Amino acid sequence: MTFYSRSHRLLAALALIGLLSGCSVFQQRDEMARFNSAYDRGDYGLAASVMAVSDKSDSESKHVLQYLHRGEALRLEGDYQPSIDAFDRAEAGMKYLDAEGFASAASENVMSVLVNDSTRDYRALMSEAILVNTYKALSFLALGNDDYARVEFNRADDRTRRAVDFFSEEIAEQKRALQNDPANARTVQRSIDSGSMRSVIQSNYGDPSAWSVYPDYIVPASTYLYGLYFLANGGSDVQRAVTSLQRVSDMAPGNATVKADAELAEGLASGKLSRQDQPDRVWVVYENGLGPVLEEVRFDVPLFYSYHGDAQVILTGIALPRYRDRTAVSGHLSANAQTTADFAQMGKVIRTEMQERFPSVLTRAISAAVVKGLIQHKATESFGAAGQLGSIIYTLATTQADLRGWQAMPDHWEVARLERPADGRVELTDTLRGDLGTVSVPDQPYTLIYVKRPTAEAPATVMLLDLQGKRPGECLQLSGGGTPARPCAS
Repeated sequence: MTFYSRSHRLLAALALIGLLSGCSVFQQRDEMARFNSAYDRGDYGLAASVMAVSDKSDSESKHVLQYLHRGEALRLEGDYQPSIDAFDRAEAGMKYLDAEGFASAASENVMSVLVNDSTRDYRALMSEAILVNTYKALSFLALGNDDYARVEFNRADDRTRRAVDFFSEEIAEQKRALQNDPANARTVQRSIDSGSMRSVIQSNYGDPSAWSVYPDYIVPASTYLYGLYFLANGGSDVQRAVTSLQRVSDMAPGNATVKADAELAEGLASGKLSRQDQPDRVWVVYENGLGPVLEEVRFDVPLFYSYHGDAQVILTGIALPRYRDRTAVSGHLSANAQTTADFAQMGKVIRTEMQERFPSVLTRAISAAVVKGLIQHKATESFGAAGQLGSIIYTLATTQADLRGWQAMPDHWEVARLERPADGRVELTDTLRGDLGTVSVPDQPYTLIYVKRPTAEAPATVMLLDLQGKRPGECLQLSGGGTPARPCAS
């Protein structure tokens, strides 16, 4: 084989890898754009259809994101069992979050270094998995299946407790992967530990240690709903409510409703308050807006090589994912003149988790830069200008941050509490836009009105739920402007 033949083949192979990587990313982003277009305007049936997965697919791990988006769109349609089924399949693809001593497939690690993290099966955030269990619990309450709702609330709480251990194991996994290539491992670690690397990252990306995060890893909305559920069910479960509601109150010290709920749970648990003397209560939880999404930050970093025995420092590009906030629906909800107040922010939850996971993300990005830098050296050395050109095209095409994420999560949650009115009528009002509609609360002691509204253009989806799970719930969509409440599409 001639020099030119070999160099042309190398050039073609590297260019093909770059092209395939780019096509895959384009397809993913096109699918997300179509989903978001439908989801943002409240066309949840169309949004769910965009994320349909063939029934013949037997690999849940390759379709976790589709199942996550589809499951939430179906839930907002009031199509609860299909939503649960989609979330079940998403969970089946998240087994690595629950396995002790988990390890990635070797081929997947290799491809994420040679190309980028988007070539790996999607690795869901722990906060996403916790929300899956919470949404399933609410759906089971809507179906009147209290036993399964309890299982899902407990799963969400269990994942919350195990999250810190998982993050530690993820970092350990990355170190084990690097040990398979000791020479590159030394280069990666030397580069990460250098002061110049830290300076470049802080200048171009920011300092993750300075992010506004929660003091403990928790998804406050999930922990709060867990607490409300066990508060409503009484008996020995009340102590669970005390612990959970106090945790959330500590993280939202300015929220009077959450503080009052923690005090109520404590009073019932200690016997200072009698359950029989308590009025029937209604909680309005408002899931508001569109949660953070990832953007790419690309910049040059110094890498410390030892090549043919010579120490070298070169500048090469890396791409890192960074979250940016989207929008919330301005204003609040008012329920019979009781106005909701913020108590949980999704951006803060995600940045708390990302702060823990950032060392692994950075290590993989630096590892990829080291390997691609060596490829450029060797291609240039072996094939001259053609090899150098091919390796540069390949490096530019494959240096991309993984920007995938579950984009149906909210910006934040709000809550209000009121006594059940004698006639059961609760008027929901957008404090900036006026009346949304009226819901009729059944005669029951503990009611949850769960409202989700991604944008001001979308209707407010209302799940009217019995927190004790004794009767099925109701799903309504409220558009305001004098339009009466209507059942969800299903």
